[in-house]
Amino acid sequence: MNEQPAYRADLRIDVDAIRHNVAVLSGSARESGARTMVVVKSDGYGHGAMTVARAALESGADALGVAAIDEALRLREAGITAPVLCWLYAHGDDFAPAVAADVELSASSVDCLERIAAAARRVGRTARVHLKIDTGLHRNGCPEDEWPALVSAAVRAQADGDVRVVAVWSHLACADEVGHPSIDRQAARFQRAYERARAAGLDPIRHLANSAAVLTRPDLHFEMVRPGIAVYGLDPVPQHGDHGLRPAMTFRSSVTMTKRVEPGESVSYGQTWTAERAANLALVPVGYADGVPRTLSGRLEVWLAGKRRPVVGRVCMDQIVVHCGDDVVREGEEVVLFGPGDRGEPTAAEWADELGTIHYEVVTGMYRPRVTRTAVDVPVAAEAL
Repeated sequence: MNEQPAYRADLRIDVDAIRHNVAVLSGSARESGARTMVVVKSDGYGHGAMTVARAALESGADALGVAAIDEALRLREAGITAPVLCWLYAHGDDFAPAVAADVELSASSVDCLERIAAAARRVGRTARVHLKIDTGLHRNGCPEDEWPALVSAAVRAQADGDVRVVAVWSHLACADEVGHPSIDRQAARFQRAYERARAAGLDPIRHLANSAAVLTRPDLHFEMVRPGIAVYGLDPVPQHGDHGLRPAMTFRSSVTMTKRVEPGESVSYGQTWTAERAANLALVPVGYADGVPRTLSGRLEVWLAGKRRPVVGRVCMDQIVVHCGDDVVREGEEVVLFGPGDRGEPTAAEWADELGTIHYEVVTGMYRPRVTRTAVDVPVAAEAL
């Protein structure tokens, strides 16, 4: 009976890289006198929220951020006691479990704030609230003309003991386009909103800087920064220079079969590729059901047996075929579809460029039912922190 390969389709998560990246980002924030909230929404951008949360808190993070209430509650259930902010809700979400679990909540409207306050009264706790101002992204966030009413409602709710306003915050639209004029416009609107809150008697901290702004705009660090994608080693502003980030995710598989084809033979559906000369082929058991986009057919390369090799023919639901020329490769040999790039293997950023998207989308979409995820935890050296 043949031994099964160690992995059919696996995401290797380098926890040491996450620690390193958080140390870099939180170190930059500390130079500005700011704390660091690490964003672990969407299951840690596909890397595993619990793994990332623990590594981040060990390496300089002060708080965590998520989108959904259930994401925040899972962190609490896993024993995470650090501050956790949640900011995006479905209609009718019950805030009571979050308040009871000491999850901090964002409010972008008077109605939302009143629902949080009502939940706080039900559970007998004071809710910790971040007021979000829309400074120009125009997603969630309070419109400028409604901000005075939200601030007034927050002052009343705080006086009643239902909430404590701990922060004013917003999100940048174009921070990854260094020098974009919208950044300063948003910063000015943000400052006006903060000053309005202070004038009303509130004493919040501020957080505005996402990954790109952490790396390029120390003047916008304020009291807290909020990095996301950079935590995972994917640079949002590579045009700004090398920031020393290390990609944490490697997508890998194994050769499951090899064969040799003769000239004139074609490969895969539609027979879009035909061998011009005899060649060795390696079958790899991953496909578009496992996160390999079919649109990369004819453009995909993998790292196998010490070099990049092209994938030939169409990407199938469950498998791809790698052209090995005259090289002999073994069944069970590792195949890297993307990784940090240290050995010359493709990267998630290269996939994104080929697909006309961003590396955020690539990594967050990788964890699927047939894909395992293996966290490799090698403690970072103390001098790197």
